[in-house]
Amino acid sequence: MARKIRADVDFVVLVLAVIAGSLSFAHLHDLAAAAGQTGWKAWAYPVSVDLLLVCVLRRLRAARSAQAWFWFLIALVASLGANIATAGVLDLDHVPAWLRILVAGWPALAFLGGTLLAHQPAPADPEPAPEPAPEPAPEIVVDRPEAPEPASEIPEPEPAPALPKPTAPSVPPALVEHARKVATEHRTRTGTEIDTATLRARLGVPEDMAGAIVSQLA
Repeated sequence: MARKIRADVDFVVLVLAVIAGSLSFAHLHDLAAAAGQTGWKAWAYPVSVDLLLVCVLRRLRAARSAQAWFWFLIALVASLGANIATAGVLDLDHVPAWLRILVAGWPALAFLGGTLLAHQPAPADPEPAPEPAPEPAPEIVVDRPEAPEPASEIPEPEPAPALPKPTAPSVPPALVEHARKVATEHRTRTGTEIDTATLRARLGVPEDMAGAIVSQLA
């Protein structure tokens, strides 16, 4: 229901705007023609007045500046004055000279106003308000058991017991004498002293015993 009423109101406003615009357009044309502007020039005057009004209204919607209000009053006086002048206030067959001067100077004035409005700087967008800083989260305290204090003195480890040194195996004297002969023979044949490995191989004894024999031969 509300949408239907709104549509009806918009239609009525549109019809009124078309009627008022047409009448104002015709009055401006008649005044321009009476002031000596014939042909297409008479039709250009109402177009310039209405376009200046449109430019002013768009500028006022963006920013209500003093310059926009000044040109709004200029365009309103031109449109309203033409409507009043054609109502019988002036004799359109004998238009006064001052009115002819105003009509002849209107194109330059409308061009100046449209240019100034088109090049007027657009208003700067307002800076957004800074967002409030977020509140710090509450600190959560967790009860934890206290760690045990480290021992002040660490006992030194006891030294490991010393391993008994291996005792040299006992070598029979006869084996020592035989080993000495073998060593003498090896020295005579090779010119070098016999080593433990060679003596062990020649005698067929264990390694530790061969070492003991070599130490006795030295």
